[in-house]
Amino acid sequence: MAYRRISPEQMQGNPFEMIGKQWMLVTAEKGGAVNTMTASWGGLGVLWRKNVAYIFIRPQRYTKEFIDAGERFTLSFYGEEHRKALAYLGKASGRDGDKIAAVGFEEERFDGAPAFKQAQRVLVCRKLYAQPLDPGCFMPGTDCDEACYPEKDYHTLYVGEIEAVYERE
Repeated sequence: MAYRRISPEQMQGNPFEMIGKQWMLVTAEKGGAVNTMTASWGGLGVLWRKNVAYIFIRPQRYTKEFIDAGERFTLSFYGEEHRKALAYLGKASGRDGDKIAAVGFEEERFDGAPAFKQAQRVLVCRKLYAQPLDPGCFMPGTDCDEACYPEKDYHTLYVGEIEAVYERE
């Protein structure tokens, strides 16, 4: 199946469903190798007069090395038929083997950035900003730090400009 390129403003869908419930893959390249991970924390919006996506990656995730090494990353979204593959890609580490091959996903390039032929939608993002979360910035009276960071392994926030969106035709 082919993809059509659309502008970010043409995207349809509820980002709370797409990211929080259906999940997405965050994919990047380092030294010619590709790695991916399932994510359910992030968002889409407008920042610095640009259409952006923002994601959060914990320091121990292997994919973080790939995001840090390159200029671009992709966010890709899949149908329910790929739910088991996404669950596996979120639990297995690329350090331990070829998890992409294990689920049968096939790499495809979108403006030179890696994603997978099984995707229904791919966002190509250029990194604009990266910042580790500061535990001192959690507001008093919230449980975010205690509930989400019992190991104190605070995510890095990445903001990427959405350069292109590809949807399956």
